[in-house]
Amino acid sequence: MSARAIYTVLLLIGSNIFMTWAWYGHLKKSAWTIPLAILISWLIALPEYMLQVPANRLGHFAHGGPFTAPQLKVIQEAITLTVFGVFSILILKERLRPNDIVAFLLVMAAVVVSMQGRAPSPTP
Repeated sequence: MSARAIYTVLLLIGSNIFMTWAWYGHLKKSAWTIPLAILISWLIALPEYMLQVPANRLGHFAHGGPFTAPQLKVIQEAITLTVFGVFSILILKERLRPNDIVAFLLVMAAVVVSMQGRAPSPTP
């Protein structure tokens, strides 16, 4: 795996940690009003975008990276499910059901399928 691929994945992991907190962290804060939850979630989402945008730029073949846009999306979804699974168990204290685990594994299989073959050469 190239350095660009590794940096892309690391940035996407960081991005997804922030986004998972933005999307689901407020579930632990029942005293928050919905407007407050939205505001805080948006503030948490800003660092998410500050990691996600460079990750996709760094990783996309048009910018010298090893991945196509669909590959980046599939990688991102797999990372999202992994981060969310850990978050669900450790923070929300919700167990994953067997159906959830099977669904997550199917997305991981999609990553393997998507990574087959090489990215097309960038157009001039």
